[in-house]
Amino acid sequence: MECTVRSQTGFDLLELGGEVDLQFSHKLRETILGSLKTGNPLLIDMAKVSYIDSSGIASLVEGFQTAKTSKLQYGLLNISNAAMQVLTLTRLDKIFDLHSSTDQFKQKLQ
Repeated sequence: MECTVRSQTGFDLLELGGEVDLQFSHKLRETILGSLKTGNPLLIDMAKVSYIDSSGIASLVEGFQTAKTSKLQYGLLNISNAAMQVLTLTRLDKIFDLHSSTDQFKQKLQ
């Protein structure tokens, strides 16, 4: 799994790639919660995710709940087909804010 956080103007962008499974989900969880702890909104780019299991989904959901509690914007960007299948199957595509561009996310920040 690849997991890199980059600071953008007004929010953090987490670039996620590879297989997000039980072996790496703890790293994803720590990265998401660490970013949110700084008080910045978080956008997660999932374009390069080739596989995600329930533990990876659980990390995304925990981040969503933490962001909501902290009143921070939290969204998913460029979701790969593999990840979108899981989000659709679990109906989380109706819960998460899904974005096709960073500009779309920035508009929510205003």
